[in-house]
Amino acid sequence: MTHWIRFKHSDTTRFGVLDNGHIAVHEGDMFNAPTATGEDLSLDQVTPVAPTTAGKMLGLWNNFHALATKLDSAIPEEPLYFIKTNGSYLGTGEVIRKPASYDGKVAFEGELGIVIGRECRAVSEADAASHIFGYTCINDVTAVGLLGKDPTFMQWTRAKSFDTFGVFGPVVTTGLDPSTLTIRTVLNDQERQNYPVSDMIIGPVKTVSMISQDMTLHPGDVICCGTSVGVGSMKPGSTIEVSIDGIGTLSNRYEN
Repeated sequence: MTHWIRFKHSDTTRFGVLDNGHIAVHEGDMFNAPTATGEDLSLDQVTPVAPTTAGKMLGLWNNFHALATKLDSAIPEEPLYFIKTNGSYLGTGEVIRKPASYDGKVAFEGELGIVIGRECRAVSEADAASHIFGYTCINDVTAVGLLGKDPTFMQWTRAKSFDTFGVFGPVVTTGLDPSTLTIRTVLNDQERQNYPVSDMIIGPVKTVSMISQDMTLHPGDVICCGTSVGVGSMKPGSTIEVSIDGIGTLSNRYEN
């Protein structure tokens, strides 16, 4: 496994490979033969940021059997997805902000994220795996009170895309078998979610293939695989952590 991290150091955003608290700094294109500079930085010398400059982040709805059963929802035959705009992106350690224009519930959703590594257009399921660069942790923050506020139009994009609501990181890990992973979400030291990727309805490779029939996916784009039971609301002052073994812990504060 390789853990790719983006970070700020001396007012410059850079990237490299994280291993045991040290970063082997690289240059070039993370997704296309990056080269090591020979520079080594310790993690405490840098400020992590969102691990890719994603052009788009797509999020899946109703993609776990356990949650579909709880909600009495039909099992989808194809990915049901929305978009989170790129102004919402946030990295680990940064602060999720309560929107000034909204005073309702704000929910956390711990998820697995797919990071695309090669341009991906109308690829078969057999070829889709080679277009996946790696995986990351997601907190798909949602202003839940807006979703059905207007009965004529479900406001998925607005509810999901406030500044700081597209939280992912701390790294992108390559070389993982996602089917073996478990997502764990902890709110203020209390476990709220603990569920296996193996319960997913449409797995990562099939998801990439099916979405690529609709739109071109580009290197750095992120697909949030959907969440399972245990989603809940956060109050300002809370700490929220999403952990996946092999990737790490995405940790953020939620504040006014």
